[in-house]
Amino acid sequence: MIKFVVVFITIVLVFIFQPANSQNENFVDIKKIIPSIQLDIRYYIDYNFVGQQIEGYNAPKCLLTRDASQALLEVQEELMHKSYSLKVYDCYRPQRSVDHFVRWAQDIDDQKMKSDFYPNVDKQNLFIEGYIADRSSHSRGSTVDLTMVSIPTPPQEGYSPYRTFIDNSIDMGTSFDFFDPSSHTLTSQVDDTQQANRLLLKAVMEKHGFRNYSREWWHYTFINEPFPNTYFDFPIS
Repeated sequence: MIKFVVVFITIVLVFIFQPANSQNENFVDIKKIIPSIQLDIRYYIDYNFVGQQIEGYNAPKCLLTRDASQALLEVQEELMHKSYSLKVYDCYRPQRSVDHFVRWAQDIDDQKMKSDFYPNVDKQNLFIEGYIADRSSHSRGSTVDLTMVSIPTPPQEGYSPYRTFIDNSIDMGTSFDFFDPSSHTLTSQVDDTQQANRLLLKAVMEKHGFRNYSREWWHYTFINEPFPNTYFDFPIS
C-alpha cells in the first residue's frame, strides 16, 4: 500500500511540474480572435526589468488558451463601447522565460534597469518580496498582463535607451512591471483618477471571468483556466 501511494504521488508531481514543450492546440494568437486589440510585448524588446529580449520570446505575439481569449474578446467589446481598447504587455510565458528571470535576479550586479523598474527595492530581495518566482501562472496560458488605451490611441515611440520611454496607455499611476507597493491594485499611493482607471479595468475583467492579482494592477488570470496544473515551455514564434 505504501509503495502504491509513493508511486501515485510521484505521478501527480510529474503531471503538475513537467513542462510541456510543444504548443498545445488550445492556444491561439490573440490577434486572430481580437483583431482590434493592441500589443506591446515588452519581453520581446529590451525595455523590461531585465533590459534585454527574454529567452523564449521569438515573436511579438500574445498567445492564450482559447477559453481565456474568448473571455478577453468580451472585455474588449465592452471597453470599446466606452472608447477604450485593451493593450497587452504579456500573455503566455514559456517556463524558459521564467528561468531567464530567475537567473537575472540571482545576478545581483546587473542593475542597469533599476531606476525604471525597482528603484525602491534591493535586488537581492526580489525573491523574498515576491516579485520574482520560479513558477508563473503565465506559463499555464490563461494569464495576461494588460492595460487600457483611449480610442483614438496616441502614437507610442519605439524604445530607445537614449530617451525616456513614454507609454501611450491611460494613466494607471505606475508603469507596467514597476516593482513597488504603488503598483498594488488598491493603494493610497495613487490619485483618484489613477485609482478609478484601475478599478474600471478590474470591474470589466472580473465581469468576464478574470481574477486580478492584488499586487499588480495589470495582472489577470482567467478563473476557469483549462490547464491549472500545467506549465508549458514551447517558445513564442
